[in-house]
Amino acid sequence: MVLLDNANFILRLEKIANEARKDASFTLTFKRYDGHDRPVPREGRKPLPKPETYMCLMRAQFKSKKISTVVRQEDVPTMMAMYSQFMKSKMDGLKRVKKVKTKAKAAKA
Repeated sequence: MVLLDNANFILRLEKIANEARKDASFTLTFKRYDGHDRPVPREGRKPLPKPETYMCLMRAQFKSKKISTVVRQEDVPTMMAMYSQFMKSKMDGLKRVKKVKTKAKAAKA
């Protein structure tokens, strides 16, 4: 898994979305991250220290490609703005569902 900075993560995510548009899909997950990269110690040993602030771990997976980034608390507004812009630009392949009118509504109109 490749750990990227926030801006490069969005750029790579756009490339993944373009590849997935043709014939596949990709997944994106958000997870609370405390900065620890080791397992919880066994009983009797001192526990890992609690973080002052939690971060957000964002992961994307497409076939065998995996990318991730860690978003700090102060970077959340800018990262979410970049992510929402990405979603607005890449979610154009969705089909609109046509509503079926019932006979009662059709008779009133």
